[in-house]
Amino acid sequence: MSKKETLLTEGDISRLIEMAWEDKTPFEAILKTYQLDEPSLMRLMQKYLKPSSYRLWRKRVKERSSKHLKLRSPDIKRDHCVTQYKISR
Repeated sequence: MSKKETLLTEGDISRLIEMAWEDKTPFEAILKTYQLDEPSLMRLMQKYLKPSSYRLWRKRVKERSSKHLKLRSPDIKRDHCVTQYKISR
């Protein structure tokens, strides 16, 4: 686990998992917000999800071009779902 991963609060981890599952949130937004790249996020997800949930998430992410800005349609202008920020910080 990286130093950055050890500094995350329970709330941060919960938020990261939510962002990772959200189809419209690209990995680049997670990197910008939490300084976690895709491999670090994968390790975090593997640690905090059940094995079957992790496998389902990986399968889902591989099928979504929207998780990578370079593969994303130029028609998508936002980094997150409009209902994503339900909890105020």
